[in-house]
Amino acid sequence: MNERVLKVNCPTCKEIVIWSEDSPYRPFCSRRCKLIDFGEWASERNTIPGENVLSQEDEDE
Repeated sequence: MNERVLKVNCPTCKEIVIWSEDSPYRPFCSRRCKLIDFGEWASERNTIPGENVLSQEDEDE
């Protein structure tokens, strides 16, 4: 049987990751890369463009 293997690049370090149950951190290659990415989102270095959903009054509270 010929199964296709999906390979993706780790978003953090660009290492090739095989997308399977054997890769628990997919699409990341490791827990370290996953935590680095999480930290970038948590510190707001990564954002999704769009309008702010909260009004200025909501943010002040």
